[in-house]
Amino acid sequence: MLKKIIVVAIFVTITGLLVFGAVNRSLAKVNGESESLSESIYGAIVVKTDDDLPTGKNDSSPEVETSHSDEVIYLPPASKNGLSDSEVSGLLYMREEEKLAHDVYAIFYSLYETQNFQNISQSELTHTEVIKTLIDRYGLTDPASGKMGVFTNPDLQVLYNDLIPPGGQSFAEVLKVGVAIEEVDILDLQEYLAQTDNEDLQTVYKNLLLGSENHLRAFVSRYSTEAGEIYTPQYLSLEAFQAIINAGTQVGGGYQGEGGGNGGNRGNRP
Repeated sequence: MLKKIIVVAIFVTITGLLVFGAVNRSLAKVNGESESLSESIYGAIVVKTDDDLPTGKNDSSPEVETSHSDEVIYLPPASKNGLSDSEVSGLLYMREEEKLAHDVYAIFYSLYETQNFQNISQSELTHTEVIKTLIDRYGLTDPASGKMGVFTNPDLQVLYNDLIPPGGQSFAEVLKVGVAIEEVDILDLQEYLAQTDNEDLQTVYKNLLLGSENHLRAFVSRYSTEAGEIYTPQYLSLEAFQAIINAGTQVGGGYQGEGGGNGGNRGNRP
């Protein structure tokens, strides 16, 4: 689904090309800083298992003490039956799709130095890391490279290559690419969420979905300011898009176990 954004990338390319030297310098800079990106204003994702769930608390009690910047997700027990082929392929794809979003936004931030790209690129890093937790849990081979802009999935590699070397002279059009990435990310998460009945996958996908919706709202707001016009959705239906925009910032929830514990999600803020 994400490869559809190539259409947007082509449109951005028409508006002009960034100087390749500047892009290469930016890429080198981001590569050098990639390890520190996890220490963002959002904090690191803290993943808890069912054994960590607090007991004897009612639903309104604070179950986990974190700073405002931590994102805590309680994971239900792993599926005893393992994962289906579609669940495996969904996890592996989402691991790299979230990485692509991080890598693109990190490069855009190094070029434009705007808070939207910085904040959201760092949030995307936490998203790809929580997918990695599930990959490790089920003994899968992690497809994600530790290098910026390198992907195992050929479609994602082509897309990244189309998005990064070209760039727009119009900052509004670059923001439009960001919105498009979030639109398709939402559609993909909804698709993979519908394909699984495993509670741990559902918990993660639901949290990442709320995060992507928050990111979309942030990009749309900035786009409207920069372009002086209302953004028209490119992949989401108008009805679905307006529902997300009108919902306001969402805060995800964790898994509720037998003890009544509920993991708090303090992250996903654009």
